[in-house]
Amino acid sequence: MKRICIVLADDHQLILDGLNSLLKNREDILVAGEAKNGRDALSLVKLLDPDIVLMDIDMPVMNGIEALKEIKKSFPSTKVIILSMHEESGMIKSLMALGANGYLLKSCSQDELLGAISSVAMGQQYFSHGVVRSLLQTESSPASSTHELTELLTDRETEVLQLIAEGFSNKEIGAKLFISHRTVDTHRTNLMKKLNVGNIAGLISFAIKKGLV
Repeated sequence: MKRICIVLADDHQLILDGLNSLLKNREDILVAGEAKNGRDALSLVKLLDPDIVLMDIDMPVMNGIEALKEIKKSFPSTKVIILSMHEESGMIKSLMALGANGYLLKSCSQDELLGAISSVAMGQQYFSHGVVRSLLQTESSPASSTHELTELLTDRETEVLQLIAEGFSNKEIGAKLFISHRTVDTHRTNLMKKLNVGNIAGLISFAIKKGLV
């Protein structure tokens, strides 16, 4: 089994030590390097070609936003999960737009962190429940009829869209709807095609606008 190669980037040694302690004994994960600023993270990406960079936003020399831009520009196959204390919807949306593959709050559980790493490594996006709640609290949902939505989407697609917007993973959605996670993934792909969006953030935004959450 190929291990998920990860670079950690955070300017607090305590955070790095905690992440290392959590991940070091995992058979499916290899922590290949650590950085305390965005510039060093970028250097490690160039040197190590990791699968995922798990990165803070507030760092000296080069912050996480600038580092994300550079990683996506120079190493587009490298996935980036933001691990931050910031809950502001504007910040979260900006990082989504820049190509972040995931966004976790530092208050997340160990299980959620591991689930996010696994999901992103498999090519999915992951935005924690706390992040989705932050977006929902600051977005206004215009009062619009669901008539056009029901014409566009099937009942099952609407259910899947609603659960995606509420922050549930494919596995969790499958369990709730008594379908396989592969079927959920198929519905998600169809939703993106029908709604002409390219990522989970676009689906969440659509669901919010249509008042599904």
